[in-house]
Amino acid sequence: MKKITFLTILALFALNLDAQTFKTNEGNIKFINKSSLEEFEAVNNQVTAAISSKGKVQFRVPINSFQFEKKLMQSHFQENYMESNTFPNATFSGSVTKMDGVNLTKAGEYNVKVAGIFDMHGVSKADTLSGKLIVAKGTVKLVSSFSIKCNDYNIKIPAAVSSKVANEIKINVNCLTAIAEKK
Repeated sequence: MKKITFLTILALFALNLDAQTFKTNEGNIKFINKSSLEEFEAVNNQVTAAISSKGKVQFRVPINSFQFEKKLMQSHFQENYMESNTFPNATFSGSVTKMDGVNLTKAGEYNVKVAGIFDMHGVSKADTLSGKLIVAKGTVKLVSSFSIKCNDYNIKIPAAVSSKVANEIKINVNCLTAIAEKK
């Protein structure tokens, strides 16, 4: 756990070295499960997110911070499916593919694609995600919606609940960042 926290801090520090950085420790990620028998969601409001004016993007999602409506479901998610004691965080590290035309100091909305590595449940996968950067009054809002497949990340869904837990999960990202203080 200390190693992952140190690496995350180091990565966020590295973003500061090359450009102005916008970051938050209170980002929001929601996942939505829609299966043939059941629909449910979980929300995490402790997401660390950062974007530099050069287009480098980082996310760290503490698995134990997902909140479910039903506590038993939350326990099963953390212990059985995500094995959060072994894999405490999901991370994404990448870069905006075409930063020209994006100005993080000028108000506006920018549609972007971010190419990077998504690491979850001990599996690292290259991916390109679509999203939007919304710039206003010294903040950058990072917004994205995408899906992941549980079996792509070795997340096992027991046969007994496979009709309730979908293999494909929708992820919504909504992180409002502020300019990081320079020291």
